[in-house]
Amino acid sequence: MKKSLTRLVTGVGVVGTGLVPAFAQAEFLKDSTATLDMKNYYFNRDYREESAQSMRNEWAQGFILDVKSGFTEGTVGFGLDAVGMLGVKLDSSPDRSGTGLLDRGSDKRADDEYSKLGVTGKVRLAKSELRLGYLVPDLPTLQPNTSRLFPQSFSGTQLVSSDIKNLTLTLGQLDQAKDRDSTDYQDMHLTSQSKAYKSTAASDQFRFDGGDYKLTPNTTLTYHYAQLEGLYNQQFVGVKNSFGLGPGVVKTDVRYFAADEDGAALAGKVDNRALSTRMMWNWNGHSIGGGYQKQMGSTPFTYVDGTVTYLFTEYQLVNFSQTKERAWHGRYDYDFAALGVPGLKFSARYAKGDQAEIIGFNGEGREWERDMDISYVIQGGPFKNVSFRWRNAQNNGNYYNDTNENRVIIGYTLALW
Repeated sequence: MKKSLTRLVTGVGVVGTGLVPAFAQAEFLKDSTATLDMKNYYFNRDYREESAQSMRNEWAQGFILDVKSGFTEGTVGFGLDAVGMLGVKLDSSPDRSGTGLLDRGSDKRADDEYSKLGVTGKVRLAKSELRLGYLVPDLPTLQPNTSRLFPQSFSGTQLVSSDIKNLTLTLGQLDQAKDRDSTDYQDMHLTSQSKAYKSTAASDQFRFDGGDYKLTPNTTLTYHYAQLEGLYNQQFVGVKNSFGLGPGVVKTDVRYFAADEDGAALAGKVDNRALSTRMMWNWNGHSIGGGYQKQMGSTPFTYVDGTVTYLFTEYQLVNFSQTKERAWHGRYDYDFAALGVPGLKFSARYAKGDQAEIIGFNGEGREWERDMDISYVIQGGPFKNVSFRWRNAQNNGNYYNDTNENRVIIGYTLALW
């Protein structure tokens, strides 16, 4: 593993320093940063009724070296970012693999270690920034999965502009995707959603654009559009608002999606409308609230395979987005800093879905999930900033196998400069 870490650091260093002569200006170097993120991750998912594979259970160590440059001086600034990732197997076997932590071969055996490198060129003009290459975008229409050792990533181009007051514009195109536990880029697919869509259909063009407008200091309006060429297109409209109520603050968030098939409709018919809402009341460390969600149309919610949704019911195990599914959800969070224990946080969530129509299932699809999450970050001493996190989830449904899951994560981020 020591040799692998050395190669990782050297590889990122070569990418960064190899282009320094071309960009050797003060701001490019002075504003640069480098961090080493270390994550020890234990994952256990128990499929209580599954006969083929009753459990997924692995333990791994991850390292992420993230180097970001500043921009060269002048009207147009140029920069370069590089990220290197190394995953090391600590415990796994073919009958327990597939957790998303480790890369594995056709024999389902996880590799002892795997690594990947991402390089992003960037150009800045005024308050606009163009990024090319390795991307992990954050869009209502595309949410990369970041829940394992490494994030799901994409190759492509993205432009973000804040030159117009109170308005942030985003547009770009993605060409391929690399899953969180993979070392290879591949074309993008549509999540099958219980075989409602053809998962074999692929595209190498995901186009997106949209804007976020701050109407008032407490109100933001959002519109985004996305197209996975030949498969589907999706529109998103959102409204966020906050206001004082008693000693606390109420935050509301309404999200609406509309999706249809695109072009040749290679993945099959797409006809989905989705409404997802949430209202939270925050007071003295407490946050409590919930909301309502409904899938409308003749097909399920659409999203790129491997990603997660921007729905409020995107839980640890399921996301309650089947055809015509209705869901109620609630959550409670507490920050123990209010009691004089900074760094300690607790969260509990519950969602229940019904009215779902599932291909091959005769009757009303119903499901529920309960998630709990507790985390602590050491605030001082020799282990300052070391974090501990335990995530537990239980999911039951009448059209699939019940599942219990535990994740234990120990993390530390070291600022190199």
